[in-house]
Amino acid sequence: MTTQEILQAAQTARMPLALADADTKNAALEAMAVALIAAKDAILDANAKDLAAARGRVSDVMLDRLALTAPRIEAMAQGIREVAALPDPVGRVLNRVERPNGLVIEKTAVPMGVIAIIYESRPNVTSDATALAIKSGNACILRCGKEAWRSANAIVTVLRQGLKKAGLPETAVCLIEDTTHASANALMTAVGYVDLLIPRGGAGLIRACVQNAKVPCIQTGTGICHVYVDDTADLDKALDIIENAKASRPSVCNAEEVCLVHSSIAGQFLPRLAQRLGPDRAAKGLHPVELRLDKRAAAIISGTPAGEKDFDTEFLDYILAVKVVDSVEEAIGHIAEHSTGHSEAILTQTQAHADLFTAAVDSAAVYVNCSTRFTDGGEFGLGCEMGISTQKLHARGPMGLAELCSYKYIIHGNGQIR
Repeated sequence: MTTQEILQAAQTARMPLALADADTKNAALEAMAVALIAAKDAILDANAKDLAAARGRVSDVMLDRLALTAPRIEAMAQGIREVAALPDPVGRVLNRVERPNGLVIEKTAVPMGVIAIIYESRPNVTSDATALAIKSGNACILRCGKEAWRSANAIVTVLRQGLKKAGLPETAVCLIEDTTHASANALMTAVGYVDLLIPRGGAGLIRACVQNAKVPCIQTGTGICHVYVDDTADLDKALDIIENAKASRPSVCNAEEVCLVHSSIAGQFLPRLAQRLGPDRAAKGLHPVELRLDKRAAAIISGTPAGEKDFDTEFLDYILAVKVVDSVEEAIGHIAEHSTGHSEAILTQTQAHADLFTAAVDSAAVYVNCSTRFTDGGEFGLGCEMGISTQKLHARGPMGLAELCSYKYIIHGNGQIR
């Protein structure tokens, strides 16, 4: 199908989805999860072809984003089931007012209509986005990067089986066949066909969508995420948190990219941090983390001198920029200047500092004494997520079912006139 044919097909599918009851949508989601597991071998075969084509052209970290395994497919199916178990957001009365004249006004959640998602090389986004769209009564159009197209196509083929089994139109989920810029531009300008555009990927993709979209667009996050180690931090816990935030999966947007350390503990803490992220990881057969140091940090430990852009870079790799600051206020100021508004953390035992940090840092998720890696729909109890919004309208943070709905006012009367 051409991109235009897909846009038209999604428009046709939107009303049956909007009118489907919760039982029908849940039956479709369960059938999708079952079909996903049953087709595991076919999906892995398609993914192996994607990996073979990408190997040597992208970094090992990006290959990890692209790779599927049997446990990852099982996790995708579990994510679909978790979405099915959530309350249906459609038809929920958000506010009810009874006026003196007897009118009853209900602000009621309704589907957006057709949601388009442009994403890059993470095949699991295919099932996550589909599950959330179907449960919230929306048709969805998926446009993945060329590196993941075989994997995404295998997944969509299977998910459509679940829709068909539940009696819903298969075109409620469509995968764009054209992976050139032309199809992305077509979605950005599909006025009258696309009700909401959600880009998921690198800074270039998100910037292009935000600047060029003529349809409503959610700015999802590149994540220049900060962890600030305050002067009263528990340093043992800080080491655990920073290693997790940076190295557990460095290719994701909630991974830490910058570590800020209070000057009064820098002499004690930075050597331990360098040991933990370097020799200790290497001794365990794990990839060490390269530290890029500002001048004050470089006076304490060895590492790579931080370049001009290192505090404004989403590395998505085993690289961590490190800066020494003199106060929580300076840490907040640095974050205000360099953050992308995704996730930031303070590690402290001083409640006043925690309170100031959480009030002053203007990001979608602000943590106290825990890892930034929790900014995730599943971890937030949303089942899975459509993306992580770093803007303030209409959604912010992990986008679950509620954020994929708009609302209308339904007014009940008994002959009232004005």
